[in-house]
Amino acid sequence: MSWEVVIGLEVHVQLNTKSKIFSGASTAFGAEPNAHASIVELAFPGVLPVLNKGVVERSIKLGLALGATINKKNVFARKNYFYPDLPKGYQISQMELPIVEHGQLAIKLSESEQKTIRVTRAHLEEDAGKSVHEGMVGVSGIDLNRAGTPLLEVVSEPDMRSAAEAVAYAKALHTLVTWLDICDGNMAEGSFRVDANVSVRPLGTTEFGTRCEIKNLNSFRFLEAAILYEVNRQIELIEDGGKVIQETRLFNPDTGETKAMRSKEDAHDYRYFPDPDLLPMHISQEQIDEVSRNMPELPAAMAKRFVTEYGVSEYDASLLTSSLEQAVYFEALATQTKQGKLAANWINGELSASLNKAGLTLKDSPINVERLAGLIDKIADNTLSSKLAKQVFETMWSSDLTALAIIERDGLQQITDTGAIEAMIDEVLAANPKSVEEFKAGKEKALNALVGQVMKASKGKANPAQVQELMKAKLA
Repeated sequence: MSWEVVIGLEVHVQLNTKSKIFSGASTAFGAEPNAHASIVELAFPGVLPVLNKGVVERSIKLGLALGATINKKNVFARKNYFYPDLPKGYQISQMELPIVEHGQLAIKLSESEQKTIRVTRAHLEEDAGKSVHEGMVGVSGIDLNRAGTPLLEVVSEPDMRSAAEAVAYAKALHTLVTWLDICDGNMAEGSFRVDANVSVRPLGTTEFGTRCEIKNLNSFRFLEAAILYEVNRQIELIEDGGKVIQETRLFNPDTGETKAMRSKEDAHDYRYFPDPDLLPMHISQEQIDEVSRNMPELPAAMAKRFVTEYGVSEYDASLLTSSLEQAVYFEALATQTKQGKLAANWINGELSASLNKAGLTLKDSPINVERLAGLIDKIADNTLSSKLAKQVFETMWSSDLTALAIIERDGLQQITDTGAIEAMIDEVLAANPKSVEEFKAGKEKALNALVGQVMKASKGKANPAQVQELMKAKLA
């Protein structure tokens, strides 16, 4: 039987306010346990939550970016469950009237394929604390530093049909929230966590299968691996005559497997009801308009502009706008050099490869815009061939020298003098009569061999296009 995979994601986006959602306690990561737990998070009798205005503004930003409805009236509810890291015995969240509803996010699957994923809702809630087991003997510790940290939970429709689509959606959302500067996106610190709801059904049917939720995936690699394993597990289970049980599962990156954690709860299990300590929140159109006026240019719009203004391909534009930092770097480089395509090629090519190899981000790149612009200028005016340019780039990467200084020091100017190139061609033709005869007999590969000999004789400095053109003329 052929199977169809059905995936929906719930992404917990930690909003980057300095203080928590309902108290003035710090949200800074890495403090000593319970150093940032105020009496609100500790649930002292009589304390009341006070909503953080910055949390609301950041939520509106994302709603506008998703083309979603901003609910001008939205309500906070109590989500009741009992766990040691939740002193109140309930979590303040939103259920029936979330702040954001009915948006969408376009994802790019390949150079030519794009898909739109519907976003059901994005609701505000407070994070819980965490239980600490490492280093504890016979007991568990409770750290409430994270309790009360503002989260915006972004819930998609079950529109994804493969692990690759789920990863593309998660990456696109990650790009968007960091681009908008509402989340730092640090997955290792839990600022962007993904829960994946996965089910399978016979291909061609419309009824959903029983879903399992895989919790707290904090890397795109783990997200993909967890979904692939879970899909295979469910298919094998059904084909062997078993039934998938609705449950919450955890992914073990060491084994690459998902394991049952608990039976999956439904909304009624949490006994949601409006929080009596928090009045319904009313958002005015003026507030929405104010946020809208301060919105940055969004990735999709910027990518389209890069295509029209700088002549780059749609695919290159999508890569260049994968982060705001990279988009700003490219625009500065393209503006300075007036070479949009060359700038895109070097950022998406040599620069990205070198950063990945060194484990660096663009912010930490040893080659800034000004130095790379100097290199591109020397390619554009034919001082450097592409091969020589890569050689210069490698030297620039490990030194503070400019491209011009390296060219002058190492004598790397490209040879463009026609007479000098013709002299080298004559020598190569005289030394390789067999290749000349093969070319005249119709073997095109012989031309490449001859051109290669000239490039070797010039130590890679001859202009390759000139060599090829002059070689053809000589052979004709």
